[in-house]
Order: sequence, then structure tokens, then C-alpha cells
Amino acid sequence: MARYSFFFLSNGLVIFFNDIICDDPDMPAPVSSQGIFELNMNVAGNCDLTYMKTMRFLHLPALLTSLFLTALMISVSARAANDSFSTEELLRGFEKTVFGLEYRSWSWRPYLVKKFTQPVTFYVHNLSRRDRTRVVHRFVREIDRRIGGLETSITNDPAAANFEVFVVDRAQYVSVVQRDIYKNDRAKVPGRCLVRVVSGRKGIKRSSAVIVSDEGEFLFKRCLVEEILQGLGPMNDHQDLTHSVFNDASRHSRFTVFDQIILNMLYDPRIRPGMSMKQTKPILPLVVRDARRRVR
Repeated sequence: MARYSFFFLSNGLVIFFNDIICDDPDMPAPVSSQGIFELNMNVAGNCDLTYMKTMRFLHLPALLTSLFLTALMISVSARAANDSFSTEELLRGFEKTVFGLEYRSWSWRPYLVKKFTQPVTFYVHNLSRRDRTRVVHRFVREIDRRIGGLETSITNDPAAANFEVFVVDRAQYVSVVQRDIYKNDRAKVPGRCLVRVVSGRKGIKRSSAVIVSDEGEFLFKRCLVEEILQGLGPMNDHQDLTHSVFNDASRHSRFTVFDQIILNMLYDPRIRPGMSMKQTKPILPLVVRDARRRVR
């Protein structure tokens, strides 16, 4: 957890950035809005910047200058985070997340590539007392921006979706998983939140995620990011992935730069559903290089 305060003084314009609170060990994370003007910009995928109420704007040119400087700072930070990972780290991260499965009994062939080969259409079932629909939609749009080779959309018709997201309170969790995910009211329900993926030789057919809403913002955001991203294919957690949300021991609750590169590797057209680790090895160095460029 870290707290930073910044101010820019440019031609009479005073802007205060305050309470930039981060739960990532290597880069800052989210805060609630305190001001009348909020920038939902992301520093290396992990940190939101929020203007305080005490700001005052004196004229437009200075505002534009300061916004430009802020955007430049964000770009440089994201690039620095990208460059901090070696090719070997990213190759190991890809192998540990893509070739495996957290709950192995859920898949016929867990050690093969799993990914969508068609557009992913999301539908949100908000069953929680608190309406989280807009938050989920915002993350889906972020995924669409950040992952090349993947097309996403949001539908109002659950029958048209191939990725359903159930937002529930803890008291609803077991019954929703049994009824809507397993279709079995006696099924054993693991985890604090989960995603189930149905896949075959031609790719993922459909995914369903269940996210708990009422046990704090950290758990909600953590589950939202991890389960939806895992529903796109990288389904394994590993304790060595310190820069990733795919590690139950990490404190990440954002779509980290590391994970953005992993997802861009997975959705590179050269990586095909059903490929084994051995089949991907010859092309992965080029895939890593191109994924880095997309994330920049």
C-alpha cells in the first residue's frame, strides 16, 4: 500500500493529485473519487488518479498542458513496467498460466491451449444487493482495449452471451454456483469466487464466472479481474507469479502489465486452441516480442 500526492503548477493552474492509493507491490492501485473531475487513467494498469475538490482551473491552455504531462507520465510508467520483465519471465508466466488448470477435474485436456476463437459476448447477472453492472461493463471494455486479437461486446440478452458473469452476495454464492454453473444442487462448491470454462478442440465454447460483491472492494475487484481473465483461457494459478493476478498469494487487484502481455500472447493468431506446450515453444519468442509492442 502506498500513498502519493502530486501537484502541477503551470501558468497559474494549480492541480492537486491526492490519495493515489495502491495495493500492488510494484505499482500503485485504485481510489474512490473525491473530486468534481475524475481521470480514470491507468498507470501501468494498476493505479487510478483522482482530482481533489480543492483544485481550481484558471485557463484552458494550462489545463491541456498539465493533462499532456500527466498522460506522458502514465505512458512512461507503463513502458518501464513492460521493460522490467525479461523474456524468460514472460515465457514462464505463459507456460504456468496457460498450460494447467486450477481445478483439474473440470477439463478433459487441461494442458492444451484454451482460448476463444470467436467474439466474446458478455452478459451480467447482478444478483447482489449492490448493483455492480457498470463496473463489470467497464472492465469488459478495458479488456477489449488492451488485448489484441480478441473482440468483446456486451449484450442485454443472456441467451446471446457466451460469457456470463454472476455478481452475488456471499449468502447466494453456493446456491448460484450449484444452480447456474453446475446444474446440480448437490455439487461441492470450491473457492471464494470461480469461473468455469467449457472448451473443445476448436476453442472455448462458453465461460461463466461468479463474483462475490459484499466482502469488501479488494475481494470484489480481485475476483472480477482474475475470474474474467481466467475465463478467457489462462486458467492456472501459480505461486511464483509475483506480478500477476493469477497467484492467490499476490495482492494485485488490477489488470497488471504482466497479465496484459500474457493475454496478448495467448490471443496472438499464431497461438491456436489445442496446441501443446511443445508446439508453442518455437514461436513464443516472437509472440512475446509482438505482445510487448501491443501493450506499450
